[in-house]
Amino acid sequence: MMDQTQVMDEFRAADALLEGHFILSSGMRSSVYLQCARVLMDPARAGRLCAALAEKVRATISDPIDIAVAPAMGGVIVGYELARQLGVPGIFTERVEGEFAFRRGFSIEPGAKVIMVEDVVTTGLSSRECIAAITKAGGEVVAAASLVNRSGGQADVGVPLISLLEIDAPIYKPEDVPAALAAIEAVKPGSRGLKS
Repeated sequence: MMDQTQVMDEFRAADALLEGHFILSSGMRSSVYLQCARVLMDPARAGRLCAALAEKVRATISDPIDIAVAPAMGGVIVGYELARQLGVPGIFTERVEGEFAFRRGFSIEPGAKVIMVEDVVTTGLSSRECIAAITKAGGEVVAAASLVNRSGGQADVGVPLISLLEIDAPIYKPEDVPAALAAIEAVKPGSRGLKS
């Protein structure tokens, strides 16, 4: 199984560990950003990381898993690759009028055991929203998995959260950003627009 140092080495090798002043998808601010898209653009690296995550999932969850579901956009690649590693189908939810929903003919069998898969968990909001969509569709979420949990273990997604890398990267409300961080121009490297 990969240890935390080996996972961080993969992010560094992909130039995916960024330092500066970042605006997160939630609108919160941070001095650290992990750009999973850069890590996952290399299929060999994505395979290594998701194989290690699958190993950790198997060691943690005794329930069978029928399907992996990820929220679009960030979770799609890691969700697909984790599904492949676990030998189950992989589908994703998309935002429809602000809420996650299943499209493209995707559905879940009632009572199916589901693992919800994210790239990065910060506050857990999008994970909880995806889990709500899965539950509404009739699935039973047995666990959540992510490449990175950057909440320092504080994010509560309502089910066990299994992460390959756990870090404590402080986040701040825009009005509470420390002066040293506020002196750096804020950039938004993620895929979603700011919430109003």
